[in-house]
Amino acid sequence: MTDPVPHRPDPSSPDLSSKDPNWWRQAVVYQIYPRSFADADGDGLGDLKGVTRRLNHLAALGVDALWLSPFYPSELADGGYDVADYRDVDPRLGTLDDFEVMAAEAHRLGLKVIVDLVPNHTSHQHAWFQEALAAGPGSPARDRYVFRDGRGAHGELPPTDWQSVFGGSAWQRVPDGQWYLHLFAPQQPDLDWANEEVRADFRTTLRFWSDRGVDGFRVDVAHALAKDLSEPLRDLGAPELSAEDALPGFPPGTHPFYDRDEVHEIYRDWRKILDAYRPPRMAVAEAWVPGARRALYARPDELGQAFNFEYLQADWDADALREVITDSLATARTAGASATWVLSNHDVVRHASRLMLPPGTDSNAWLLSGGHAPAIDETAGLRRARAATLLMLALPGSSYVYQGEELGLPEVADLPVEVLQDPIWEQTGRVRKGRDGCRVPLPWTTTGPSYGFGAAGAWLPQPESFARYAVEAQDGAEGSTLEFYRTALRLRRKLQEGESLTWADDSPPGVVDFARHDGWRCVTNMSGAAVPLPPGDVLLSSAPLADGGALLGPDTTVWLA
Repeated sequence: MTDPVPHRPDPSSPDLSSKDPNWWRQAVVYQIYPRSFADADGDGLGDLKGVTRRLNHLAALGVDALWLSPFYPSELADGGYDVADYRDVDPRLGTLDDFEVMAAEAHRLGLKVIVDLVPNHTSHQHAWFQEALAAGPGSPARDRYVFRDGRGAHGELPPTDWQSVFGGSAWQRVPDGQWYLHLFAPQQPDLDWANEEVRADFRTTLRFWSDRGVDGFRVDVAHALAKDLSEPLRDLGAPELSAEDALPGFPPGTHPFYDRDEVHEIYRDWRKILDAYRPPRMAVAEAWVPGARRALYARPDELGQAFNFEYLQADWDADALREVITDSLATARTAGASATWVLSNHDVVRHASRLMLPPGTDSNAWLLSGGHAPAIDETAGLRRARAATLLMLALPGSSYVYQGEELGLPEVADLPVEVLQDPIWEQTGRVRKGRDGCRVPLPWTTTGPSYGFGAAGAWLPQPESFARYAVEAQDGAEGSTLEFYRTALRLRRKLQEGESLTWADDSPPGVVDFARHDGWRCVTNMSGAAVPLPPGDVLLSSAPLADGGALLGPDTTVWLA
């Protein structure tokens, strides 16, 4: 495959990415996890030049935008979500010039660019945190973070019973005896958003990337910034539970550090900055909160859109999905936003595998078994994944696609423990396997030391089966998952209009059936038996139709005119 010649940014060229200020309401956004997308320099780690060289793949796929997971300087204690400098590029991934070349090439191809913003915590290598350690207790430098004295006769106990999402206490002691808060890894100290210096610095960061042509921001852990740090700090009363598990025990907006009402003033402040650009920059919240609370983050005067994780977490069940879709559309309407839909991302088991797990399966136990308990039929998993994708792409709103799902990649559940890099593995005492299995580098070619990912090996080992999933193997191949995605996205661009749907009144049990504008229709069979195909011209089917086209088989979605 020939790599395109990168284009240098031209300040006089039009911004092709932003003709429609509301492009994000119905967009298909492709998430790139940079370490695992493409490696241009052969060091085994994906980089920005690798992204630039493969942008034609995204343009040919037919997506509207790319979302880059963190590419900032980081020791990779949490896959890049431990940021040491918010306004630079990790030297292993490139330079600011490389970013600008990448953004310019994306815009030349008609692709918008969204970047990840991680405002809840920095890396412990961040200059501010290093200054805080040196400055000592009571210093203004420590006020940017959440430092507290410990409990016990000698301060030897953590200040509270708060638990890290990654396992263990959310407090880490430093040599002078104080403790700092980290809701995630110890290498990710939480910022104190009551500190005006913190707020001002992130305003600068928003402008820094917006000035470089970024079209929007994905806000990591958007619900955790505001915290009740008034003394005495409150225990959660359930130290065996993670902070997220304990959230339902508090009335809305009152948890000590999740989804507090005060967080919204931060985003109203941000929206003033984002709206000062022409066109305004978009933003989407990663907020793990119930639908009614999620709507607050998506209001027009805040971030404008929020991820819908209820859809990702729903079982492959017609009744459950109808309820989630109905509620999600209502939530979006309440906020004045469009709905969002996602099946896979860098934090969850890939849906080609996950959707095949029986309801109630402990996904961590499945990962610890190497994907053998229960075993998953990859062919059946791919069939169901394609059906789920075609259903998702028919829904009104924005669809977020994770790199590699267009190839049908399954989860790599059998990674040996000695190669695992997710901090969850060690921080939980090797009890939770973590997220490495969905982050294995992409296969671009059918041969080579890393299947075209780079000139040498990859930072996580790829299974031999990746050869048959490679872009090279599927490009132009009739019936391949890659060509299926290309066709679906091309059709979607023509069909997608409006932000509503109408449920069919007469759908059989186990079938999701709805109509969109102008009468085009999406029907998904989640039952175990074939059902009669409704009348209409078949535009696209996720799998061959049964009985000469008269029946819709199990785990199949069809679009009808």
